[in-house]
Amino acid sequence: MRLFKREELAVDPVDLAHVLLGAVIETTGPEGTVAARLVEVEAYRGQDDPASHCYRGQTPRNEVMWGPAGHLYVYFVYGMHFCANIVGREEGEAGAVLLRAAEVVEGVDLARARRKAARRDDELAQGPARLTSALRIGPEHNGADLVNPDSPVRLFTGDEVPAADVRAGPRVGVAAAMDVPWRFWVDSPAVSVYRRGGRARPRK
Repeated sequence: MRLFKREELAVDPVDLAHVLLGAVIETTGPEGTVAARLVEVEAYRGQDDPASHCYRGQTPRNEVMWGPAGHLYVYFVYGMHFCANIVGREEGEAGAVLLRAAEVVEGVDLARARRKAARRDDELAQGPARLTSALRIGPEHNGADLVNPDSPVRLFTGDEVPAADVRAGPRVGVAAAMDVPWRFWVDSPAVSVYRRGGRARPRK
């Protein structure tokens, strides 16, 4: 396992989503280190993607999404949760991949302390908000350089996931382009429950 190189992440978000499955994201803070293997991600492009935060152009909120690749884009949603995205593409081209779910592989006890509501370990990072909570990712990490070994949030290569093991389906809870099949996942109990447009549906 090694840190990703920036050029490995400077690709179209749909391609980046496949690259990220099986990768390990790690955070370190005063309490210790937690690492998690990504098992579900969701791609968002730029001004050609109506569901993207960059659809209407660059703003102070979304400027991290415009590159360079390998940085973390963190945003606040529903007035209560943070979501984390990994930026891709070349600098000046918007695009990122939302981290939807992961399996905690290091620092499980610390993740449990942060996610007391989780009944099982596979629920610790099962969903975007749970993932950021287990890893203690917040607004202070917006723009963090994931390929810098001194960064508080780092991204490592993991075991490569065969293309045949990757499943795809519609994105979750978006109001536009909801049928675009840019949500990707692997077989894992940590994969989140599918909700179309905010309405609960059975997992695909």
